[in-house]
Amino acid sequence: MLDANLKTQLKAYLEKVTQPFEIVASLDDSAKSEELLGLLNDIVSLSDKIALRTDGNDGRKPSFALNRPSGNISLRFAGLPMGHEFTSLVLALLQVGGHPSKAAADVIEQIKNIEGEFNFETYFSLSCQNCPDVVQALNLMAVLNPNIRHVAIDGALFQDEVEQRQIMSVPSIYLNGELFGQGRMDVEQILAKIDTGAAARDAEKLNAKDAFDVLVIGGGPAGAAAAIYAARKGIRTGVAAERFGGQVLDTMAIENFISVQETEGPKLAHALEEHVRQYEVDIMNLQRASALIPASAVGGLHEVKFESGASLKAKTVILSTGARWREMNVPGEQEYRNKGVAYCPHCDGPLFKGKRVAVIGGGNSGVEAAIDLAGIVSHVTLLEFDSKLRADAVLQKKLHSLPNVTVITSALTSEVKGDGQKVNGLVYKDRTNDAFVNLELEGIFVQIGLLPNSDWLKGSVELSDRGEIIVDARGETSLPGIFAAGDVTTVPYKQIVIAVGEGAKASLSAFDHLIRHN
Repeated sequence: MLDANLKTQLKAYLEKVTQPFEIVASLDDSAKSEELLGLLNDIVSLSDKIALRTDGNDGRKPSFALNRPSGNISLRFAGLPMGHEFTSLVLALLQVGGHPSKAAADVIEQIKNIEGEFNFETYFSLSCQNCPDVVQALNLMAVLNPNIRHVAIDGALFQDEVEQRQIMSVPSIYLNGELFGQGRMDVEQILAKIDTGAAARDAEKLNAKDAFDVLVIGGGPAGAAAAIYAARKGIRTGVAAERFGGQVLDTMAIENFISVQETEGPKLAHALEEHVRQYEVDIMNLQRASALIPASAVGGLHEVKFESGASLKAKTVILSTGARWREMNVPGEQEYRNKGVAYCPHCDGPLFKGKRVAVIGGGNSGVEAAIDLAGIVSHVTLLEFDSKLRADAVLQKKLHSLPNVTVITSALTSEVKGDGQKVNGLVYKDRTNDAFVNLELEGIFVQIGLLPNSDWLKGSVELSDRGEIIVDARGETSLPGIFAAGDVTTVPYKQIVIAVGEGAKASLSAFDHLIRHN
């Protein structure tokens, strides 16, 4: 199952296993069970501390559980955890085998102290770059707390369950049989939902913090660069982010970040955070900014309020809150969000295998999505508002070569249709004759660009008519001591490499401001 190179790497990892445990497989006579058995045999051949049993009787086949002799862990994979989930499997093997997690000590302690019964089920797809965060977080929690049980389920392999539960977006997380959450969640976010007092405790801690010299709002590439450049100056630096990594976490292939030939968004986001943590930077996650209160005088303290109830003060502030997927804003979109309306073709595409879908948007993102989906679904209809596609010529050539893709230009999507539970069509207006056309389909992937995350700043800093923060050549906003960088600003060309440079520039400008005014 595993090639020689992968076996060599895995063997090196499994040398870190200190406690013996067993893998209990539940199999049938299917080809997937045969594949899984091959994978598990490869694993046990690489460590004398791991044993394999094939007499499991779990209802999901193929699946396997990781069990310690003490029996205090309930952790299972249903399907073959390859693709993006292979890392989740390796981490689970190590953690069940006694290798300590790299999670913060206070997080580990919080997990261990949670009381109650928690039966988690996570539906993932092997092509989903968002799913491993959820799977790895819940696996860790199952290892640390016997009251927490987790099974990670390949939605493409267990289609009957996916249909029964009307799952049209991954990761989809169920707790004790009820929908708990959809989309990327890390361990801190999951803890915040099940440990009801966590948010208040965190807010209290933040309110007690001393003022920062530089406070960065946002943890994407711009925010990470700003934090590193500030910390290297030896000044008190903090980063408050809703999720560290920002929009990069939702990006699949990255091939234009100079010096890195090819990587994936989550990997780059992890590298950014690890780099920031090399310095004395106070990273405050799960903090969504709600208001900016500028200093009353130059040299005074600015204040940022958060939805959690927390408040932080700083001599200078760098706004790097990035952007989010633009929505169509048509009837039915919100009603059927995650019920057929999706924004990540890499994550959710496998759930639409053999079905009809539409892609909204004819730029690079839309055309790339249509190309990827064409290999999974029965038919793709790409709708573009303009009279022609805007994607690169090489992408358009590939798109037009696919037999199961229809391209419709001059099309204004007007309504998402559904049966109350899931999408069953859409309506678009043909802009050449104003006629309305109905399309029958099961999925809609929206790829129409980005919106700046600046709603919370209205009335404080000057914004453009598109909602972007207006900045000068130094990254300074309309308010002294308030700087901005990245996709949330008016700087053209929303690229990771540009955001990194703009973050560094804003940080250097903030340091210059401190020298002159404090």
